[in-house]
Amino acid sequence: MSKIRFRKHASIPGLLSTIRTSFTDIPDPVRHRGFTIVDCLMSGAAIFKLKAPSLLYFDRMVRGEKARSAVVGNLRNLFGVDKAPSDTCLRERLDRIDPVHLRSAFRAVLANLQRSKGLEHFTVLGGHYLLSLDGTGYYSSNKVHCSSCCTKANKDGTTGYYHQMMGGALVHPGSRIVIPLAPEMITRQDGSEKNDCERNAAKRFLTDYKKEHPHLRTIVVEDALAANGPHIKHLQDLDLRYIIGVKHGDHKLMFEWIDSHPDPHTHTHTEGTPKGVVTHRFRWYHDVPLNDANFDLEVSVLQYSEIRPDGETTNWTWITDLPLNKERMMTMMKSARSRWKIENETFKTLKSEPDGYHFEHNYGHGKQHLASVMAYLCMLVFLIEQVEQLCCPYFQKALKEQVRKKYMWEEMRLIFYRVILNDWETLYRLLSDNDWAMDGELLLAEP
Repeated sequence: MSKIRFRKHASIPGLLSTIRTSFTDIPDPVRHRGFTIVDCLMSGAAIFKLKAPSLLYFDRMVRGEKARSAVVGNLRNLFGVDKAPSDTCLRERLDRIDPVHLRSAFRAVLANLQRSKGLEHFTVLGGHYLLSLDGTGYYSSNKVHCSSCCTKANKDGTTGYYHQMMGGALVHPGSRIVIPLAPEMITRQDGSEKNDCERNAAKRFLTDYKKEHPHLRTIVVEDALAANGPHIKHLQDLDLRYIIGVKHGDHKLMFEWIDSHPDPHTHTHTEGTPKGVVTHRFRWYHDVPLNDANFDLEVSVLQYSEIRPDGETTNWTWITDLPLNKERMMTMMKSARSRWKIENETFKTLKSEPDGYHFEHNYGHGKQHLASVMAYLCMLVFLIEQVEQLCCPYFQKALKEQVRKKYMWEEMRLIFYRVILNDWETLYRLLSDNDWAMDGELLLAEP
């Protein structure tokens, strides 16, 4: 371990310092004398970094009769929290913060990743980045609600309340690591009686993305809901490329046009696998009208069939504005199918119990923004840990030793609650040493 060093911008000390600095610019609507807004936000980040199952659980560890001295000291030494607020105080303070102010923390972490050259691993198709975009829910209730909740009419006549977000992540076909970006909340807008929707949220997300990252050459990969004229024209206005799935039922004119043009460009590629040969068949067309309503909007269409060794075949169709040729067919296909990473590697990971992020847990709903702020903090910590997994040798060695993240999080909590730590290096060193509990030099806190 002596040769391993934390990377200045892409390891946990530097990343936490980065978000802490961004938090100092957030206006404090309360100006509480006892707790700064920075301490409240860093306490929230600590909850998700430690995978604490609830605010009450975290509160019992840092305050009151059952507070552990190690936890109090470690919260100060590792997260810079001099005084942790109670669970009630934390909810009240975070509820007043407009989550849009947390966007700067995501930008700062991404800038760290670029500075560390980590983002270079995500380029495809001539230096482009793949941005996978989709919506997901993170809260629902038939009783508890706030001014930002969207509503729905239940079958029994009652009203349901919910929160959703439009999430986006930079993905790569050859990696399970994703780089989540600041989400766009799907909430009831101020003064509106109507619910927000995914289409409007996607428009806001992409507008902000282009404004914040104007020099990232980007290909947006989305599902069939995005294959409509207004959305594609918005992508064109923002100078964003796209690969979007389409379905027969939603684009009758397009598929009729394809059927009437029987001479497409074609390419076949075979690939040996442990189970046998997989055949990849491609057909593509240029200058195809999108639909009746947007007949003048022409796209390229890529059709792909995967024939597995047992003869079973699966078909996909995408529209794109990227150049198509046989040399890039396999990369195009893999890039298009990377759209699923926003669901599998992002949303499912955040919501999976073994992964420990507790994304759908109700940490307290609040009256204004609490649910959204907690979702932002959860996504922010997930981003930090994805950067660690990509760039930090300490994190990589600890994960290799612990085998699975579930075990790593459990061991991290145990050490954090029992051992007095001076810095993150000590914690990660212990995570890489299964015999840490036998180390007589460690200063253990009282049970």
